[in-house]
Amino acid sequence: MKRLFLGLCVVLSVLGFSQIDTAQIVVRERKNTPQALTKPYVILISADGFRHDYAKKYNAQNILKLAENGVSAKAMIPGYPSITGPNHYTIITGLYPSHTGFVDNYFYDKKRNDYFGMSMQSKISDGSWLGGTPIWSLAEQQGMLSASLFWVASNSDAGGTRPTYYYNYHEKFTADEKTNIVLNWLKLPEEKRPHFISFYFPEVDKNGHLYGSESLEVQNAVQFVDDAIGTLMDKVNGLQLPNVNFIFVSDHGMIDVDVESTLEIPALLQDKNRFIINNSQTLLRITVKNESEVDEVYRELKRNKTSGYKVYLTEKFPKRLHYRTADDRFSRIGQILLVPNAPKIFLEPTSKKTPGKHGYSPFKVPEMKASFAASGPAFRKGKKVGQFRNVNIYPMVAEILGLEITESIDGKSCTAKKVLK
Repeated sequence: MKRLFLGLCVVLSVLGFSQIDTAQIVVRERKNTPQALTKPYVILISADGFRHDYAKKYNAQNILKLAENGVSAKAMIPGYPSITGPNHYTIITGLYPSHTGFVDNYFYDKKRNDYFGMSMQSKISDGSWLGGTPIWSLAEQQGMLSASLFWVASNSDAGGTRPTYYYNYHEKFTADEKTNIVLNWLKLPEEKRPHFISFYFPEVDKNGHLYGSESLEVQNAVQFVDDAIGTLMDKVNGLQLPNVNFIFVSDHGMIDVDVESTLEIPALLQDKNRFIINNSQTLLRITVKNESEVDEVYRELKRNKTSGYKVYLTEKFPKRLHYRTADDRFSRIGQILLVPNAPKIFLEPTSKKTPGKHGYSPFKVPEMKASFAASGPAFRKGKKVGQFRNVNIYPMVAEILGLEITESIDGKSCTAKKVLK
């Protein structure tokens, strides 16, 4: 357990989270409508990198109990690429990453001639970068208060409206402090009390990256998150509020990769005058600046390709991943994709080697699949379902809260029909 927290401290120090304001932000003039006061509560909890088999593998008793008392899935299928920013935003909007514009944790926007990064506060807080209507925005627009504790983009005005209660992202709060924040929200007078709360844990993902998916550190992180969720549920239930529903999800899984024999980025792509390259190690996206050169560059990459990865024209990428040119509503993916065969990764000479990664296709690499379990008055009891796509969480939550979905989404109501009473 000591190594778990030591690893987290090192990461936090490097990322400089100590400079971030920890104060809660409140939009004070809002209150629930009379209709919203009659609706249930939903607490949506995400544990980053919590692979679909971790709860059983590492005996996460509270999460297993949550599933036993309610519903669970064999696995939840993340959007492509199976990485943190895009999938948290996909869960909260019901849209695939290519349809929200959140196509990677870091990407280039040609129309803006600018870069977006999930860790860039000036960008992640600017909702004009992202499409879709997050659940908190939908709720607020229909007179229901919401709150978020560090969900990706919850400090932005994407969709037109921020949550009533939220924080800029940081990792200074302890698990107990996070629990107390949620409890304090639920103790507010009814007209000021949020009915939708989103909540985020980073620990499992961070330790999976640093130590690998099968490590003792990941096991400890799973237990840490499980204990925190157990405490949260016990204390929330102790408030004896009517109709509180808990939904536990993750954004993706984790796999141990080959850090000894890594893939080299083709020499052709080193010319910055011709290409913009985004390398997430499990996916390399290429924007060819001169559109007339795309086919020529593709042929040359195919001709000189070494083993260990595939070369695709984005317009011909597998349809089921919803990451083709035809899906790319914001023109951010790039025209050519280099996709490593797991467990291979593209590693630049200056990049740090870490054993755990995600980002691969969940259809080819099952370790990418995420978790889902839920319980509460809205859910059936003891119901197990098969795999489903994470875009289906959005219509599920909207139905529980009695919200009208006001725009076209990718999520389907089929999962909600299976798990809700």
